[in-house]
Amino acid sequence: MWHAVISYFKFLLASTNQHGVHSPFVYNLVTQCFYDQTVYKDYSKLITYREQLLQNDHIISITDLGPGSKTQPSNQRQVSTIAKTSGTSLKRSKLLYRLAQYFRPHNVLELGTSLGIGTQAMALGNPEAQITSIEGCPNLSRFAKQNLQNHNAISLLTGDFNTHLPDLSSQTFDFIFFDGNHTKTATLDYFERLLPTIHNDTVFIFDDIYWSKGMTEAWETIKQHPQVTVTIDTYFWGFVFFRKEQAKEHFKIRV
Repeated sequence: MWHAVISYFKFLLASTNQHGVHSPFVYNLVTQCFYDQTVYKDYSKLITYREQLLQNDHIISITDLGPGSKTQPSNQRQVSTIAKTSGTSLKRSKLLYRLAQYFRPHNVLELGTSLGIGTQAMALGNPEAQITSIEGCPNLSRFAKQNLQNHNAISLLTGDFNTHLPDLSSQTFDFIFFDGNHTKTATLDYFERLLPTIHNDTVFIFDDIYWSKGMTEAWETIKQHPQVTVTIDTYFWGFVFFRKEQAKEHFKIRV
């Protein structure tokens, strides 16, 4: 807990907005996507789905393959509690929607479906995207499949990430959202294993880079990787780009 709190104050002191950005690529992303104030019609669908989850008192037996929840030690959890404490927030789901709309990724991979809040946002942001989402907990995966069945372009896989990643390593992804197993070792492992799937314009997004000391260490290691050129730290998410035409540079942006 203290690591996250201290890291947040350090982030506030070091971060900036679009006025501190001199890279045209990053400036456009910040101004046209991060800070886009448009109230899109699809936001109502994000809000409706989230409200349905917050009112759902169904109990799900959770199988945690990662470090587990900091706030819910029991593996018997209400859907409403999961949505409130560990599901993608409305602010972040709106940002995911805008990111999918901005980058228009064709092939998307999500590690950690959970209740499908982020999955839905990406599908609405770019209906043409083919989204593969992996969830380790069978009951959560089943729940998400039932709720996302209207999105035909979403393929939900169940099981340990390591079970499915070998089958995906021959594909090329435009957009990968890392939102599961928040440990240093696992994060670095997934990063390395998915590097063969990138192209010049691929974007990686890592959730909760200050969740623990280990996650922050993983983030710092990823930043220094020779194939990484640009990173953006928004405190809650870390963005990684591999654009060879960009000079290596790291940004801290308040969103």
